[in-house]
Amino acid sequence: MKFTLWPNNLFFRYSLFFSLLLSISTTTVSCAGPELSEKNSESLRVAVLPWQSSKGQQEKLQPLAKYLGTHLKHPVNFQITKNYAEAVDLIVKEEVDMAYLAALTYIKARERNPNIKPLVIPINRISGRPWYTSVIIADTTKNIKTIEDLKGKRFAFVSPSSTSGFLIPMNGLQTAGIDPTRDFSKIRYSGSHDQATQDLVDGVVDAVTNDKASFLRSQKSGKLDANYKIIWESGPIPAPPIVINTKKFTPKIIDQLQEILIDAPIGVVDVSGTESAGYTLGKDADFEEIRQIYTRLKYTKVAEK
Repeated sequence: MKFTLWPNNLFFRYSLFFSLLLSISTTTVSCAGPELSEKNSESLRVAVLPWQSSKGQQEKLQPLAKYLGTHLKHPVNFQITKNYAEAVDLIVKEEVDMAYLAALTYIKARERNPNIKPLVIPINRISGRPWYTSVIIADTTKNIKTIEDLKGKRFAFVSPSSTSGFLIPMNGLQTAGIDPTRDFSKIRYSGSHDQATQDLVDGVVDAVTNDKASFLRSQKSGKLDANYKIIWESGPIPAPPIVINTKKFTPKIIDQLQEILIDAPIGVVDVSGTESAGYTLGKDADFEEIRQIYTRLKYTKVAEK
């Protein structure tokens, strides 16, 4: 897969940023608060995928909640959902105003409610681009060195609605001629990226899907030792977007929200835990290649066993 979402050109990046600032209303950011309050007297409600353990994710949400609340002059309520499907349901049914989704959950949400659109996409701090990759991690002590060695092994996906934890690795498995239902001795859905790693460490499974950033964090913390290796890696995947229900906000407020997020300091920008370097504008076309894979695999069901 090839994405050209963020050209590797410093002049282009700064030009785009300052063009955005010039195009936004000259109303100051502090004015967004009262206008937002007129739109909705309650908190700005934001659903968040259960990317990590609940406690760790709550801690990472606090700087962003404080930053947004301060600049919007309006309370912000983050809700970590119990699973991926709940996050989609909340934004689709308009029970929240915004959501921190992934590529696949965004596609599923927009399929059900066309008012949902990407607001911004986080930029990966290492690559300098708004994308990441999916990986399959294996316990090499189980005699697994390549993706073909997975046959007959115990395997865990993250969630049927996870981009890096199901859709993209499922596409990779099929390309390699592997049918999980037929070829794996056990199939499990871990529920979150952190839990997938834990299932691997606990010996519940022999290999798992995950995103590369989660693997690197676990490796750096010592949770995964040298026996756990990446045996497959995908091409670039659009980073998890913050999406918004455009029906609930005026174009002016949406512009102000984008400006606030793009101007956010490093350290408050990516609640998934990935090292980020700010946000860039997101658009539906950024997810077209993922949508095509989803369309092809939409009716592929892999049950736990």
